[in-house]
Amino acid sequence: MDTHIIKSRDEKQNILKYTVFFHKYLVFFSFKYCKIANLLLYCILATLFSETTIALIRGNFMTYFNGLHLHLGNLSRLSFAKTRSISAENFTGEKGKGGRATSGATEIFARDLGQGWKISPCVTLKPGETFDLANIQGPGAIQHIWMTVSEKEWRRLILRFFWDDETDPSVEVPIGDFFCNGWCKPCLVNSLPVAVNPRGGFNSYWEMPFRKKARITVENLSDAEIDGFFYQIDYTLTQVPEDVGYFHAQWRRKNPVPYKDVYTIIDGIEGHGHYVGTYMAWGVNQNGWWGEGEIKFFMDDDKEFPTICGTGTEDYFCGAWGFDYPKNNYCEYSTAYSGMPQIIRPDGFTEANQRFGLYRWHVMDPIRFEKNLRVTIQDLGWRTAMGKESARFLARQDDIASVAFWYQKEPHGKFPELPDRDFLEVI
Repeated sequence: MDTHIIKSRDEKQNILKYTVFFHKYLVFFSFKYCKIANLLLYCILATLFSETTIALIRGNFMTYFNGLHLHLGNLSRLSFAKTRSISAENFTGEKGKGGRATSGATEIFARDLGQGWKISPCVTLKPGETFDLANIQGPGAIQHIWMTVSEKEWRRLILRFFWDDETDPSVEVPIGDFFCNGWCKPCLVNSLPVAVNPRGGFNSYWEMPFRKKARITVENLSDAEIDGFFYQIDYTLTQVPEDVGYFHAQWRRKNPVPYKDVYTIIDGIEGHGHYVGTYMAWGVNQNGWWGEGEIKFFMDDDKEFPTICGTGTEDYFCGAWGFDYPKNNYCEYSTAYSGMPQIIRPDGFTEANQRFGLYRWHVMDPIRFEKNLRVTIQDLGWRTAMGKESARFLARQDDIASVAFWYQKEPHGKFPELPDRDFLEVI
């Protein structure tokens, strides 16, 4: 057994030097062709160093930080992951290509200043156009998305995300609902994965890994041009571990929910993954309390009865007792993992019904499944005044839209066809 002790300063510097070399130039190769790369690495090192030194270099190499799964506890770690960003000022995200436009949406305002002075900060979407926001060659991960556009367009613009070589999207959601603003009226959201800031500054911090490539599009369902569409997609190019799933999100709506039917948030999920969040735009079509319904998670071939059953709508969104605070009032709230940030109250004129926006993120408590998953919630209230002797539950018929968020291994099941723009419309 080799018992060589590293004593010289030169040898220590060589260890660092070659470790950095293998980090920078072999890391992608290593994770794509792992066995071959490790053998090649060992053969190269064997000609340069002792067994002990080789072990140290390989140990450093194997603890390479890929720059993913960020939190305060690992924010100080250095990585050779490459940071890139796509916007209307750099459509490809290429290094050194930002701010080079000579024509664009605001070129007239920069006529005295010239290139580099906010020539192309946004794009105009033509009627019926599907515009490519991003085409990225992997491996890597999207780490942050910022967007803003006029609020009246939030149900007319459809976001779609495609991972690797897939032709059916893994994400298909109206832009407002994706960012927890489903009613085409701005509300502020202060949560970990989604933040909405004044006014209508949409932010997503969901980590979205991909191995070959990522494509993001936005479709304009309107008959008119939509100008002033601003966006920034921040991503990293790095290796992606084998056990990391792909991000998915799907929108649905029932208006009204059929009498004595349940609302299906998601079904048709097939494969191995975990459910990470729900957004709901809940429009009340009848008077009275609307949140008695139980959410149910049917996982891995559950049939009539689910594995997980909630106890009430406000309970699922981490509230209690009808969100009644102060007394006889609904209370907006927005926290890291749950919230009801939006309450639209009747105005006594043309806006007759109450509307609510709610979210629940399963960041610390993901719902894991290995085969399949279906999620439903009851649209349930009270038929008569509450009281043990006379009260009865009422199966309601409200206007409910939702977005389900989850990660899974590909391939995923094909989504139901998105309804036309008239059904999408907030009315």
